Amino acid sequence: MIKAFFRYLSIFILSAATITGAVFLSLGFAVSYPAQKPEKADVIVVLGGDDGLRVEKGAELYNNGFAPNVLLTGIDARFYRPGRPNWRERRMRDLGVPKKAIRVDTESETTWEEAVNASETLQKHRWESAIVVSDPPHMLRIHQTWSRVFEGSSKKIILVSTEPDWWNTLLWWKNKTSYRFVISEIKKNIYYYAIYL
Repeated sequence: MIKAFFRYLSIFILSAATITGAVFLSLGFAVSYPAQKPEKADVIVVLGGDDGLRVEKGAELYNNGFAPNVLLTGIDARFYRPGRPNWRERRMRDLGVPKKAIRVDTESETTWEEAVNASETLQKHRWESAIVVSDPPHMLRIHQTWSRVFEGSSKKIILVSTEPDWWNTLLWWKNKTSYRFVISEIKKNIYYYAIYL
C-alpha cells in the first residue's frame, strides 16, 4: 500500500514538473503567436517604445509597397516640434520614407491609447486597414488590445513583428532581454485583461 502511494506520488510530481516545464518553455510562443505576414494596407502604424527596429521595419514595409502612409505613435508631445522632426521621423526619412507620408501621434502613452487614437485616425482618413509594427514579445497584448478597440469595426488590422537578434521563440529564456520582455508581458497581459478587456 505504501509502495503504491509513493509510486503514484512520484508519477504525480513528475507529471506536474513536465507540465510546468512545458508551460514555461511555451511562453515565448504564447506572447508572440499573433504576429502575421504583412499584407497590403492603407497605413503602417509604428508603435512607440522603439529602439530603432520598429522604425526600420516600418520603413522596409513602406519601401516594399505595403502601404502609402506611416503613422508614428508614442512621440512625447512635450518635446515634439513639427518643424524639428524627432529621431524616429528623421530615421524614417533617412530610410526613404517621404515626409508627406509620415504622420505623428503625440497623444498616446499606452498601448490602449495607441489603439484608440489610431482608430480615430483611420476613421478620419477613411482608411480601411492598418499594419501594426512592434516587437515579437508584445504581439499578444497588442492583439488583445487592438481587437477590443476595433471590435465590431470593418477595419482590418495586421500585426507584423520586428526580427530582433535577441528573440528566439523557443529559447527566449536564455537571453536576458527576451527573458525580461516575456516575464514583463505576462504581467502586462494580466493587467490589461483586468483593466481594459
